[in-house]
Amino acid sequence: MFTTTVKSNQEEDISILIQKDNHTWNYLCDCGEARGLTVKEIQNTKAVFISHTHIDHFINFDSIIRHQIGIERRIIICGPSGIAKQIQAKLLGYTWNLIEEKSITYEVRELKSHNEYEVFELHPPLWELERQDIVTNDFVVENDDFQVSAVLLDHKIPTVAYKFEEKEKIKINLSKADFKPGKWVKDLKDAFENQELDNKIAIEETLYRAKDLFYLLEVQKGDSVGIIMDHAPSKENHDKIISHFNSCETVLIESFYLNEDKEFALKNFHSYAEKSGIVARQAQIKNPIPVHFSRKYSPQQIDQLKEEFYQAFNQPE
Repeated sequence: MFTTTVKSNQEEDISILIQKDNHTWNYLCDCGEARGLTVKEIQNTKAVFISHTHIDHFINFDSIIRHQIGIERRIIICGPSGIAKQIQAKLLGYTWNLIEEKSITYEVRELKSHNEYEVFELHPPLWELERQDIVTNDFVVENDDFQVSAVLLDHKIPTVAYKFEEKEKIKINLSKADFKPGKWVKDLKDAFENQELDNKIAIEETLYRAKDLFYLLEVQKGDSVGIIMDHAPSKENHDKIISHFNSCETVLIESFYLNEDKEFALKNFHSYAEKSGIVARQAQIKNPIPVHFSRKYSPQQIDQLKEEFYQAFNQPE
């Protein structure tokens, strides 16, 4: 399961922390104002996912740098095309004469499309931009526990929306047979994953064909979290969102304006409450959460905005 926490005040710039049960690291989405983000949470962050570098999504990256220098680890940063130079510019704004090269490595992955990214590295103290490779992969980040895919949306500039998906787990149900657990359980799971139907599985000195034991296995679908930030309320964006985040468990989605201000949404390439709610419903998202509101709104207006969002989401087709 994922735990997703908005670390910024609702009337301020956006920053979201994602944590995974029984997983060592944290994952940070956008770097706006984040008063609730602790030094320990920053230092335990393995990757930072930036939707785009408008000031309200990127201004707090300096605090990330401040608390990560010296941890002697590789940190992955994902974002749209051009972000590597912007990360470099942030780093070059300070003097680093007391820092050793091994203090940290930033690996920047620039999204060129939903399945292609260019890799750069930055090392102290000179922070030279070292181009590494162009990678074709459906996932911008992947580890043993989960994977992160991305889709590019239009906000008059490209912005990146991210989906975190736990990997499916194969569980054994021994109540369906009179077998004792043992090494054969792993052998059976491996055969199932690789679809090696005729592999021989040894249980208590008896050999079974793997496919004859598959009835003992259950595939458990993992949790999923989507982060959808600034995007124009356009059909092209909505089609991408509906496709990429279909049936996602939890999605935090930009809902910048009240419905009465949707002309500002159209003008400024932002979404508004009703439209975000409709798109979340059409994508069959289980638990949509409206976030990232215009700073011009009072707390009471933000409550109204949320109500408009959920009314649209719960509206029957």
